[in-house]
Amino acid sequence: MDIHEYQAKELLAEFGVPIPKGGLAYSPEQAAYRAREIGGERWVVKAQVHSGGRGKAGGIKLCADSHAVWHAADELLGKRLVTAQSGARGRLVHRLYVEEAKALAREVYLGFVLDRVSERIMVVASAAGGMEIEEIARERPETIVRAVVEPAVGMQAFQAREIAFKLGFDGSLLADAVKTILGCYRAFRDLDATMVEINPLAVTAEGRLLALDAKMAFDDNALFRRPQISELRDKSQEDPRETRAADRGLAYVGLEGQIGCIINGAGLAMATLDMIKLAGGEPANFLDIGGGATPERVTKAFNLVLSDERVETILVNIFAGINRCDWVAEGVVQAYHNAKVDVPLIVRLAGTNVEEGRGILAHSGLPIITAESLAEAAELAVGAWKRNPGQRRQPREIH
Repeated sequence: MDIHEYQAKELLAEFGVPIPKGGLAYSPEQAAYRAREIGGERWVVKAQVHSGGRGKAGGIKLCADSHAVWHAADELLGKRLVTAQSGARGRLVHRLYVEEAKALAREVYLGFVLDRVSERIMVVASAAGGMEIEEIARERPETIVRAVVEPAVGMQAFQAREIAFKLGFDGSLLADAVKTILGCYRAFRDLDATMVEINPLAVTAEGRLLALDAKMAFDDNALFRRPQISELRDKSQEDPRETRAADRGLAYVGLEGQIGCIINGAGLAMATLDMIKLAGGEPANFLDIGGGATPERVTKAFNLVLSDERVETILVNIFAGINRCDWVAEGVVQAYHNAKVDVPLIVRLAGTNVEEGRGILAHSGLPIITAESLAEAAELAVGAWKRNPGQRRQPREIH
C-alpha cells in the first residue's frame, strides 16, 4: 500500500526526520491561506498523487506570492496527472501540499528497501539526489552507496555514520544526517514498511538538513496490526479494478490487454499470461481466485473481469488439486448465467475429476469452448479474440 507525500512526511517526522513547514489544501483558497500561514517568501504547490515524476509532468509549481499559489492550485486540482510512472490513465489530483520553498546547497538520495536476495533491509543512497534511482544507477553508478542491515541487531549508529560520510556529510550536519538515517530505519521497521525513500534529502543554503520529498510503501499483509497506517489508504489513487478485487478477497492485477484471465494459483496464472503472449495475445489481468473456486467466488471473478471494458475474451484455467473439476465446472456454468457473459469463453480444466467436469461443460448447452492443454487454451483464446477484435463493451457494475 502506498501513501501520499504529506502522509509519509508526517510519519517520518515522528521518528526525528526533519521536514519543511507545510500544509494540506483541497481548494485554491485553502492553498493560498496555507501559504500565508506557513510564512516565508516562496512556496511550492505539490500535487498529491501516488506516482513519481510529478515535477516533469507539471505537478509541482514554484510560487512567489499567494496569488500565484491560488492559480497553481486552481490549475492542479481536478487535473489528471500523467507521469512516467502513472501509466496512460494517470492519477487524478484531489489534494495539494503547500510547502515553504528553500534555497538549496546540495541534494542527496536516501532509500530503504527489502532486498529479497539477501533477505535483509538494504540502504541505497547516492550523493546525486533529485533524480530517480534508476537514472542515478544508469548515469552515475559510482555515486551509489549500499549497506545491508543485520536483522538480529538492527541498524547501528556506526553504519549510519559510515553512510553519512560516504554521502559527503561532515561537521555540523553529520549528527543530523545520522539521526535522519536511523529515523528512516526505525520507521521502516516499526511500521512494517516495504520502502522508505527521501529524494531529495537536501542541505539548505542556511545549512539545515530537510527531507523535501518522501515516499513510503507498506506490506498489505501487515495492515491488520497497523490500523493507523491502513487508515491512510487513498483508493482514488489505485487501479479501480484492483481495489474492487481486494475488497472481495481476490488477488488481481490490472493489465492493458483484451483477454481476461480467471485462474487458480499464482504460478499457473503467470504461466497462462506467458502462453497468451506467446500465442500473440495480450492479457487484460492477473487474477488468482485461489484454491476455493466455489460458484460464488467464480461469479465474483467473472463480474470483476467483465467490469473492464477492454475485455473481449475470457480464459478460465483451473487445475483442481484440493478442489474438484466437476465442482469448478458447475461453478463456471452458474457464473456464466449469473454474470451474463457476453464474450467468448474458453475453459481449460485439469486435475481431480477432470472428465466429469468436461462433461458438465459439454452438456450445459452454453457456447463454452473447452481445451485440454494450456497451450491449446491460449491459442483458442487468442483466436477467438482475433476473430472479433475491437468490440468495445460497457463496463459492468460489481456486485
